[in-house]
Amino acid sequence: MSKKKKVSVELTRRDFLTLGATAVGSVLAAQVFTTGPLSPFSVLKQQQIEGMPESSGGHGATGENHWGMVISLDKCIGCEYCLRACSATNDVKEDMAWNVVSEEKNTNGITFFFSRPCLHCQVAPCVEVCPVRATYVRGDGIVVMDYDRCIGCRYCEIACPYDARKFNWEARSDKNRYVPTWGIPEVNRRPRGVIEKCTFCIQRIDKGLEKGQVPGEDMEATPACVNICPVGARVFGDLKNPESSISKVLEENPTIRLREELGTEPSVYYIPPKEGL
Repeated sequence: MSKKKKVSVELTRRDFLTLGATAVGSVLAAQVFTTGPLSPFSVLKQQQIEGMPESSGGHGATGENHWGMVISLDKCIGCEYCLRACSATNDVKEDMAWNVVSEEKNTNGITFFFSRPCLHCQVAPCVEVCPVRATYVRGDGIVVMDYDRCIGCRYCEIACPYDARKFNWEARSDKNRYVPTWGIPEVNRRPRGVIEKCTFCIQRIDKGLEKGQVPGEDMEATPACVNICPVGARVFGDLKNPESSISKVLEENPTIRLREELGTEPSVYYIPPKEGL
């Protein structure tokens, strides 16, 4: 098997560049306002840290598994099936999609389609700035939300370099137009006043593991966006297992990670589109 190759490819994502530049300053600012004796959250934060689930504190998967995803921009056809299946399965409001798909052009002007879930960073800015630890990294590398703990300050939304977080401004009363055609909701709707985002369908991963299933191999235990893709543009699995499908894809293909210079260590890799003639 060939040695894994890495390439440097600049995707023409003006939004990412803008958000990334803003987020660097936002992380620093949010840390100033949410830490230290002068912080209005200092007492609340100290009180609520007790009893938190085990996590890596935003600094890498510490457990047996590290779940990740590879998205092939060379294969993606822009059908938005991933967006629809995700929105149905996780009951996501239409204007708050957890998976986004957009049409882009490479350096030669050739069109390709770019899609993004939450990137589940191992050094996660959203985790670093949360004053009450409502967002944290699980031992398996998945960045999750505790909706009961969230106070709606939106620091995590500002700090995220990838625009992967959405704030619930209103109580949900809408009808999900993707249900039941694209799936049936497997989780409860999030309440007003909290942040939400892609979870890698943790409800499927956790239930699957209880049944002895393998996420990325068994469909029941695999994120909806991966299962639905008609061209196999998404691969999911355990980054710590060298024999997993995702590890083999990474070994055999050149890949990039978005805004890698920020040191966030995303768990989502991209196979870049071909440059064309």
